[in-house]
Amino acid sequence: MPVDPTPPDTEARALSARLVEHLVGQLRQSGGFMPFDVFMDAALYTPGLGYYSNGLTPFGERGDFITAPESGDLFAHCMARSFAPVLQQTGQASVLELGAGSGVFAADVLGALQVLEALPEHYVILERSPAMRALQQTRIESLPETLRSRVTWLETLPADWDGVIFANEVADALPVKRFRYRDGEVRESGIGLQGNALQEQDTDVDAAAAARIRTLAGDYGWEGDYRAEYCPALANWVESLAHCLQRGMLLLVDYGYGRAEYYHPQRNMGTLLCHYRHQAHDNVLWYPGLQDITAFVDFTRVAEAAVEAGLELLGYTSQARFLVGAGIDQVMAAADPNDLPEFLKMTSDAKRLMLPGEMGERFKVIGFSRKLDKRIPGFDAQDLRSRL
Repeated sequence: MPVDPTPPDTEARALSARLVEHLVGQLRQSGGFMPFDVFMDAALYTPGLGYYSNGLTPFGERGDFITAPESGDLFAHCMARSFAPVLQQTGQASVLELGAGSGVFAADVLGALQVLEALPEHYVILERSPAMRALQQTRIESLPETLRSRVTWLETLPADWDGVIFANEVADALPVKRFRYRDGEVRESGIGLQGNALQEQDTDVDAAAAARIRTLAGDYGWEGDYRAEYCPALANWVESLAHCLQRGMLLLVDYGYGRAEYYHPQRNMGTLLCHYRHQAHDNVLWYPGLQDITAFVDFTRVAEAAVEAGLELLGYTSQARFLVGAGIDQVMAAADPNDLPEFLKMTSDAKRLMLPGEMGERFKVIGFSRKLDKRIPGFDAQDLRSRL
């Protein structure tokens, strides 16, 4: 897949060069090989240099990609309709958002919850990146005091939580391990050195990982040269959220598949993608720190981890069908019919959120609950649990 030939500006290239120098130094100290998950974490999160930490804005038309919340407030208004019964049932409890991007979702969903008379006592953002936190704080500062005063930030997961835990496009940024499989042989993929330059390399894999991968190969009938990935942190991440949730709902939105689709024999190049200026490509070494690196989510593993930790599966469906179930038609019908520009923008936003060629089918929504007895809008339009 080609990369946009338009080069980054001089300042951005300098940031990338400093990150490469940092990675080369780490490689020299560690024997010349870096597992891909270690490289991905460094490329995304190295303080001051990683993609989400260097102060460059990745979101929006002038960035590298557009998330659902960046597509207008329609997404947040629909999510608010699913949050509201949970917050009302748990006594106007709180919302915890993980990796809140630019802060636009927090701002929009608080406004929508106010209209629904379901404002949370607290809206807490867990954000790893100081640069992203600063962006979020700037956005939240523009809110009325009655909303702004509810928002706080955390650096670590709270010990317990009542209310909603929400994450949009967070799991796809968890670092993944990459591997190659051919005729029973398994190799781990990562990053090495060629002189002073980074290059992709393969190395031996430990026996336990090789056995798991051979089992997948047998289960799904891989043939020829097969390349894919798995996320070693995914299960622990979901389990930590599940143990945190004492009463309420865990709702995750991301692009991904159930395991049989994830490891389908025809998906022999895996799901890893890089994003730069709204183009997707597969060159992970193209200006490290200036492009997003992401992988689709194995939603079967998400469901296994959550249920094993004691949560109840509420549902699993496409984003388009979830938005239908959450009442996107009612949200749009409530708009001012005389405001033609706003109506046209809302229609355009809805297409981006719902069309199969946009976000509608590629993105999935999975929800879990603990100690809830009310129906949660969103999961009654389509049930894809059989694909998990």
